[in-house]
Amino acid sequence: MWWVWLRQAWSPAQTSRLSPAVLVGTSASFLLILGLVMVLSASSVESFAETGSPFATVLKQATFAAVGVPLAFLAYRTPLRWWRRMAWPGLLAALVFQALVFTTYGIEVNGNRNWVKIGPITAQPAEAMKLALVVWGAHILARKHHLVHRLGHLLLPLAPVAVAGLALILIGRDVGSAVVVVALLAGMLVAAGVRWRYLVGAGLAALVTLVILVWSADHRRERVQLWLSGECEAYYGACWQLTHGQWALASGGWWGLGLGASNEKWAWLPEAHNDFIFAIIGEELGLPGTLTVLALFSVLVIGAARIATQARDPFVTIAASGVIAWLGGQALLNIGVVLGLLPVAGVPLPLVSSGGSSLVTALVAIGMLMSLSRARTIAPTSRRPRTAQPAARQS
Repeated sequence: MWWVWLRQAWSPAQTSRLSPAVLVGTSASFLLILGLVMVLSASSVESFAETGSPFATVLKQATFAAVGVPLAFLAYRTPLRWWRRMAWPGLLAALVFQALVFTTYGIEVNGNRNWVKIGPITAQPAEAMKLALVVWGAHILARKHHLVHRLGHLLLPLAPVAVAGLALILIGRDVGSAVVVVALLAGMLVAAGVRWRYLVGAGLAALVTLVILVWSADHRRERVQLWLSGECEAYYGACWQLTHGQWALASGGWWGLGLGASNEKWAWLPEAHNDFIFAIIGEELGLPGTLTVLALFSVLVIGAARIATQARDPFVTIAASGVIAWLGGQALLNIGVVLGLLPVAGVPLPLVSSGGSSLVTALVAIGMLMSLSRARTIAPTSRRPRTAQPAARQS
């Protein structure tokens, strides 16, 4: 029975090995289920207007979930050594995939050229780039974990490859994905034990680059200026989405309007089932719904952090830290935008927002975390260390 398995999984003898996987898998499963329910609710009006069926968008999302869950299980069953073997091939494939946006296969969406359409399949290569950089970066930093204090070993080959991946994303004007990539790289560098002066220098360089990118485009500059001002004086343009996102949260109140009762999804709030799905959760499910989302992401991060901190293999520590910075950082970025704490960045809420590329890669990352937790690299914290026996006295 399932309760017998659960009691055994959470027993003191099994906690050190199984509880991280239980935390990660359970929280990710609930986020996935909640996401499918809220995508159905948030997209039903728009789907009916476009296709005549209120279920078109959620069926598409469910199809991606049906693809992503088996891939997550496959990732969970993949041994640790195979993750390291796939580091270079996966990175090269991701770079080629990202470069396809500049060919005839690339398409432009909302002013960003960051999508690839091959036949009936449309995908966002930046999502695959995140996963590839986590695996490859962990592989490189784990091999050099005794040399990361030397700048030359730290820069090569990590810096040129990371800059190349970021450049391909930024040329397509996808600043939101680039920010997430920088966050996951920073998480891995911290976990690898890189000296703080190197981290500060890299952070300042990234900040200067971000400021240049923001001020070089009118729409980005307008978004940041609105965020800095703290208010929208005009009810149009960049203020429209921000204002309706705030109205959605405000109208939900403490307990929400009820599942399916959103007003903003009636063509008022743009990207209601995607980037601003957290606003619809707040409007329909109220404060309990939004706090549930925050709690589930917190449990996910805690489980991944336990995998990272209990690992003996540096690859496990660095890879798990990269996934924490990726999924956790992207969730904070998305929620911060909806709450008005950050300027609009255009990133989905992992495992919840509508979007096949984001969902599939996030599920594979979850499977990889569970694979790392089941590998024989977790320190046996439940066992007491052996003490040396005193030497026998010589008579």
